[in-house]
Amino acid sequence: MSRTRIAAAGLLALVAWQGLPAEAVAQTPARQTAPPGAQVYFHYPIDGLSVPERFTVRIGLRGMGVAPAGVNHARTGHHHLLIDTDPGPPDQPIPSDYNNIHLGNGQTEVVVTLPKGRHTLQLLLGDYTHTPHNPPVMSQKITINVR
Repeated sequence: MSRTRIAAAGLLALVAWQGLPAEAVAQTPARQTAPPGAQVYFHYPIDGLSVPERFTVRIGLRGMGVAPAGVNHARTGHHHLLIDTDPGPPDQPIPSDYNNIHLGNGQTEVVVTLPKGRHTLQLLLGDYTHTPHNPPVMSQKITINVR
C-alpha cells in the first residue's frame, strides 16, 4: 500500500474516531504547489507613489498562468488584492471583503477607490478554491499615498 493511501486511511480513521462525517475530509483539497521562482508583482502603482482616490491596479505574474476561480489547472491561479491587511493562514481560503479583493474572473487589473491617506497593498495568488499555493505566491507589501 502506498504512503498516500496509508495517510488517507489514517486520516479517515481519525475523522471517524472524532465522530466527524467522512465527507469532512473531501471538503479540504490539498494546496496546489507553486513552481519554483513564481512571482506576482505590481506594474502599477509602485511603492511610495501618490495616486488619486480612484486608480487602476495593474498586476504582473511570472512563472505561472492566470485562470478564473473554479478552474482547476496546475501552475495557474487568480489574483487577490489585499488592502490595509495581512494575508491570512496559508492553508485557508482568502476571505472576500473590503480588504481582500478577489479578481476571480482572471483579471490582471482592477479599478480601486480608496479614501485619502496612506494605504498598504499586497498581491496574493489563489488557486481555483481561493486558497494560496504552497508556497504562497505573493508580492511584497507596498505603501501608497492617496491624495
